[in-house]
Amino acid sequence: MPDGPEQDEELELTSPLVPLFVITNGRALPPDHEYEHTTLVTAAVAQDAPVSARTLSPEAGQVMDLVANGFLSVAEVAGHTHLPLGVVRILLAQLEEDSLILARTPIPRAERVDRELVSAVLEGLKNRFGA
Repeated sequence: MPDGPEQDEELELTSPLVPLFVITNGRALPPDHEYEHTTLVTAAVAQDAPVSARTLSPEAGQVMDLVANGFLSVAEVAGHTHLPLGVVRILLAQLEEDSLILARTPIPRAERVDRELVSAVLEGLKNRFGA
């Protein structure tokens, strides 16, 4: 065993050599409608969270650190962690099952408004209140 500064360096637990199925514990991808690119996630406030957080993998811990102070999208989490989007989705599903994060589905796009209806309402308001 070598003595010296090499022994004091922090051991890197993950590297490009670690297969992704090890990071995800062999779990499958959640359905596509769950954790879309724009789904927002944040850390949940729970009393038993510190106990559960101690048993997290390094990657899950990194995700928790990222979302601890606010909302991030799934795509942003993947970008910051340099993990594939599928792996991040699996980690988020596991963290949500453990009640460590909250996920908010993206707000659906607004539908196009019928211009004729808006014009009719505007005319009605002008006639009623005079403008």
